[in-house]
Amino acid sequence: MGTMTVAAVIVAGGSGLRAGGERPKQYQLIGGKPVIWWTCRAFLGHPAVGHVQAVIGTGHEEMFAAATEGLEMAPPVIGGATRQDSCRIGIEAVARHKPAKVLIHDAARPFAAPDLIGDVVGWLDRFPAVVPGLPVAETLKFAPGGIVTRTVDRAAIWSAQTPQGFHYDSIVSAYRKAEAEKTQNLTDDASVAEQAGIAVAMIPGRLENRKLTTAEDIRIADQNMTASQYQSLPDVRVGQGIDIHPFWEGTAVTLCGIVIPHSHSLKGHSDADAAMHALTDAILGAIGEGDIGVHFPPSDPQWKGVASRVFLARAIALLEDRGGRLANADITILAEAPKIAPHVPAMKDYLSPLLRLGHDRIAIKATTTERLGAIGRREGIMAFATVTVRLP
Repeated sequence: MGTMTVAAVIVAGGSGLRAGGERPKQYQLIGGKPVIWWTCRAFLGHPAVGHVQAVIGTGHEEMFAAATEGLEMAPPVIGGATRQDSCRIGIEAVARHKPAKVLIHDAARPFAAPDLIGDVVGWLDRFPAVVPGLPVAETLKFAPGGIVTRTVDRAAIWSAQTPQGFHYDSIVSAYRKAEAEKTQNLTDDASVAEQAGIAVAMIPGRLENRKLTTAEDIRIADQNMTASQYQSLPDVRVGQGIDIHPFWEGTAVTLCGIVIPHSHSLKGHSDADAAMHALTDAILGAIGEGDIGVHFPPSDPQWKGVASRVFLARAIALLEDRGGRLANADITILAEAPKIAPHVPAMKDYLSPLLRLGHDRIAIKATTTERLGAIGRREGIMAFATVTVRLP
């Protein structure tokens, strides 16, 4: 293939908690996938881009691996204390591919259109640095301390977007110069280029290529993406699953992937996660694919003691192979003990990335049988699940 001419660096080092929620915004779900999945895919799938390198925050390795599952990504590099440090680390990391051009893009901008990426790459044939942006339409006021002191002429003012493109060698030396001179607080790569006296061209960006910053941004992006996906998935189906496991000696039960300490454990060929088995059966049922026993026969020793997420992942894969996706999951656990309610948030956290659903589309409820019947006599636990799936 010769030397790769264009490398893309995806900057995802931020802890981005302004968006609310426990996880940084680049790992929150929109349209069933983490924001960063969509961002990486936009560049991985682009014919002009030869290599994609992500720069992530310290301690985000597991989140990143889960978020980019199914994408052929190079191992990420760990960023620095500031965006500037992270960009420099990312740019240095692609040196081994000897790129002629490099694109630097915010992980929190998942809507970079192929033609925008192509434009930036193309303009780099004419300029050493290219920044997409939008001319500012609003009147700008300079108001230190909240009091307007003057109106700023907006005639030549642009708001900058990413991907920002550069000739590789010149941006590397600009970053090394900033590092050597200890120039800090440069908030985008173009400012690093400007500092180094590199001419930066401004080209039209795209309105939809906005940066997701707040919880509201994430919510709207998820709504819009989900709505457009659902339009192409008009075949709505409901599936149901039921599972029951008896108690036997042990010190904990596993339900929806969460280990709950208890006087007994559940007996079963795998990890006996009744709730996850019911959920798996519901998904298989919705697509007419038999049940868990057909795909994972209890007589087969390879499934002994296996984590039920393996079964669930298989059901989701079968659904996605048909171009479908889950719309919601509703689980009811029937048990006298242990108490389930305190563990529901952890269960949702566990299921959300597997099901590619936000917490608001997963329900987990628990009830007792008022001491009636086998469940009431504490002989076991039963689980029911209903799912809605959408298919093309």
